[in-house]
Amino acid sequence: MKKTDTGITKWLLIGISFLFIFVMLVLPLFTVITEAFRNGWAAYQEAVTDEYTVKATLLTLEATFFAVLFNTIFGLFAAWAVTKFRFRGKKILTTLIDIPVTVSPIIAGLIFVLTFGRQSAIYPILQKMDIDIVFAVPGIVLATIFVTFPFISRELIPVLEAQGTDEEEAAALMGEKWSGIFRKITFPHIKWAFLYGIVLCTARAMGEFGAVSVLSGHLRGKTNTLPLHVEILFNEFKYVPAFAVSSILVLIAIVILVIRSMIEYIGKRNGEDVR
Repeated sequence: MKKTDTGITKWLLIGISFLFIFVMLVLPLFTVITEAFRNGWAAYQEAVTDEYTVKATLLTLEATFFAVLFNTIFGLFAAWAVTKFRFRGKKILTTLIDIPVTVSPIIAGLIFVLTFGRQSAIYPILQKMDIDIVFAVPGIVLATIFVTFPFISRELIPVLEAQGTDEEEAAALMGEKWSGIFRKITFPHIKWAFLYGIVLCTARAMGEFGAVSVLSGHLRGKTNTLPLHVEILFNEFKYVPAFAVSSILVLIAIVILVIRSMIEYIGKRNGEDVR
């Protein structure tokens, strides 16, 4: 291939990439921001400080917090078990971890409705314990946990597999306890991948719509997260408030993207694998 051909191909591919990013990402984001402020700052402020918007924001943060907390604990344990120990059913475990990625969020929501709804065999038990899952906050949390289930463990498993077990085995032979082995040897190798997984899990949890929509019942002020609140406003033809609330999610996404980029940069600078 001639040098000139290589140059033309290079700039053609770069141009196509930037055009695609502009049309699919930059233009929609620009539209969200401009529509959010179309009626001025006062209208924007009124929309984002509305009672239902505040409650939807708090519920989104609550569901995200519990999803990240649970999946962080599970992700660490699962990744450590899969990479550091030999046991029957390891392939089954790794396959089950990936199920939330392959199952549609809508189907996941329906599964929880069938599992915890009125037609479920365990529903009378939940009623006696005064626990509501469907059309209640616990259901929102469960749905968010399910759709973000693999994000942290899947970031950790490749890094732990690349690390191997030689250092841990040497420390164990020297009498070090498992807690010390994890704190002094294992975690320093995976800290940036661990943080990267938390960021991805947070981003996915904040924007979850499908499973939460099925389980929420769309109870305004009670079970509506930010994405559901945006849908309701849009369906009521309140376009400016809908875009104003959407801008909150956009700003959060940008912050998360910046944090992710910083983690990638710092991890690579320190010579550590973050993905």
